[in-house]
Amino acid sequence: MGGALLIAALIVGNAGDTLDRAATALAEFRPGDAVTILEGLEDRGPLTHEQHVQLYEQLGIAYAYLENSKDAIAAFSKMLALDPGRAISYTLSPKVTFVFEEARKKSLSRPAPSVDVSWPRDLFVDQPVPVDVEVVADPEDFLVGARLYYRRRGTPSFAERAVTLPDRGERPTRVELPAAAPDARASEVLELYLVATDRKKNEVLVFGSPDRPRQVALQYEPPEPWYGRWWVWAIAGTVVAVGAGAAVFAATNEPGPTVGGTFEVDR
Repeated sequence: MGGALLIAALIVGNAGDTLDRAATALAEFRPGDAVTILEGLEDRGPLTHEQHVQLYEQLGIAYAYLENSKDAIAAFSKMLALDPGRAISYTLSPKVTFVFEEARKKSLSRPAPSVDVSWPRDLFVDQPVPVDVEVVADPEDFLVGARLYYRRRGTPSFAERAVTLPDRGERPTRVELPAAAPDARASEVLELYLVATDRKKNEVLVFGSPDRPRQVALQYEPPEPWYGRWWVWAIAGTVVAVGAGAAVFAATNEPGPTVGGTFEVDR
């Protein structure tokens, strides 16, 4: 494993361990310890999308147990911005569930963070694939960058492109992916998904996933057979024309059976 990959793996592992310790503290009703454990975790990132959601879920629960409703609502609001469909366990104390419901109601009045990833129709296997990425909504102002993953269906791994996200309302960022299957002899499918990140490189939004990528249909247009190409018939027409001209020349210039001339008789 390369140095950069090793560091990234250690960071993700450490984040997972930290979240596990915080979850243990909450289960043992030590919310103050949970807050201490979780402080600064976002800045130490990068966090996966699920880790990022868990961070604010646990912070919201811990602050609610500490009767700090303001910070609890702020944490739950970020959790719901990251994952609008997220819910907490109904078995938690009413201290937590009441505060969560307040945050959830507030979240309903704002748009969910979203990006639009689009591409043209009628793409072919041997053509580059232009992909436009646009920010549709960003209520928490955390959509900064993204990584676009793509592969020809059936290949083992995804290639990756970095994307700088535009501000909301600005023109989409265009990424041109290389031709997915220039050697194909049939129609193909390009699979892709996008992961958006904040300024700390924490994952904040996902469009598709490795297990359920979005699919781009790529058409295959078989090459025209040799006898259907215009230049074949142009050459053939030229040959026929030359042959016909030669025949006409021969027919009009061949010597006749008699020879013209005059004669005189001497007297």
